[in-house]
Amino acid sequence: MKCLIAAWFIAALSTWPAFAQPPGDNDPLAAFVTLFNLSPTSTPPDSARALTLHQAEQIALTRNPEIQVAVRRVAAIQAHLPAAGALEDPSAMYSGWGVPLAQPWNYNDAQNMFTVSQALPGLGKRALRTSVAQSEVDVARAQLDQVRLAVRVQVHKAFDDLLLAQEEMRIHDEHMRIARQSIQAARIRYSVGTVSQQDILKAEVALTELSEHMIRFDRDAETARARLNTLLGRDPEAPLTAGGQYAVLATLPSAQTLEDLALSSRPDLVAAQAAAESSHKQQLLAKKAYTPDFAVTAGYMLMPYGYNLRNSYLVEGSMNLPWLNHRKHDAEIATATAQATAQDAELANLRNQARGAIAEQLAEAQAEQRFASLYHDRLLPQAEATLQSSVIAYENSKTDFLNLLDSQMTVINADLAWVQAAEEFDARLADLEMATGATIDQLQQLTPSPSQPLTPEVQP
Repeated sequence: MKCLIAAWFIAALSTWPAFAQPPGDNDPLAAFVTLFNLSPTSTPPDSARALTLHQAEQIALTRNPEIQVAVRRVAAIQAHLPAAGALEDPSAMYSGWGVPLAQPWNYNDAQNMFTVSQALPGLGKRALRTSVAQSEVDVARAQLDQVRLAVRVQVHKAFDDLLLAQEEMRIHDEHMRIARQSIQAARIRYSVGTVSQQDILKAEVALTELSEHMIRFDRDAETARARLNTLLGRDPEAPLTAGGQYAVLATLPSAQTLEDLALSSRPDLVAAQAAAESSHKQQLLAKKAYTPDFAVTAGYMLMPYGYNLRNSYLVEGSMNLPWLNHRKHDAEIATATAQATAQDAELANLRNQARGAIAEQLAEAQAEQRFASLYHDRLLPQAEATLQSSVIAYENSKTDFLNLLDSQMTVINADLAWVQAAEEFDARLADLEMATGATIDQLQQLTPSPSQPLTPEVQP
């Protein structure tokens, strides 16, 4: 539509005889025309190098430094798993009994013993220790998933910011072409005395506003590119282009559907559940303190010289008596019970926070969805129709240059409002990812209208 309006405008201007004349030395708008011609424009994205959102997320999952740290942390905890339920090291001992003080070297007259001992934990303790260690591995894995989720959401938002800046520059470039024609028209009409000084000043303000837009868009693009490169484990100044376009889904999943998904998918809830299970296992292990531990010993004995049976062996067994130290063990059980209760409360709190976050982000997404629909379906067509009418009126000298510029700026603002609302909608979807722990694809499968694109799926 904007290209059609621009073509219409050019055709209208071509009917003016003075259009082909170069600006004179006394033309106050000549400087504006030069500035518009020299105004920087955005470089079209190189589709061969543009990354899609999916590609950016995959790169981040394999190269992001924070994820690599979490992976190594899981490996370190998992390496401890075999040791959790292992037996204590066996011990070997030598004893020399009855060595004569007068002849301390005379071991023939001493009783020499060589023994090996092994401690044996009470029944069920080793299995519980292994289970507790496995729960700690589960917690670490869930925390790794949480880091991956956080990085993925950060990549999603940084990608959206970069794509938004590119879209804003694209809109700026499209309207810059129309603005050039507006300045040319004002110059032509000024040459015949039909444009006032106020129109000239208004053209200067419009030029300044468009230049200010480009400075802000360039800044936003550079900061988003640096942030996204950092998340991808790349040089922050490396060239990077986001490829794709925004699309807003007509419907969203219900809050109850998202809550059910969060209970099974959100990594911090999975980690809290594993931690709660670990704390209950530690409580059972604390109660196992009243199950006695044992130790067995076997050895060889060499009796003093002169004994008829100098070679013999020994077998020995022992056990602790935990019932005689009940104050200690009762305190350990009470501590483990309190920790399990606290962990259960923490899990309930996280679930409540998850429900609140889902409700909040879903409300935000629905609001941005309505904003985007309003801008795209109503405000933007109305603004374009107004601009088209202003072009026709200006062609026939039925309106002034100020109204034409106002109409053009309204279209620019409506275009920007649409892409900004679409970006905000997608950012709220990223927040829903964080709140539910699900990917965009999983959310899309839960949507009543799966044919509608849920995200600005970034196309190469």
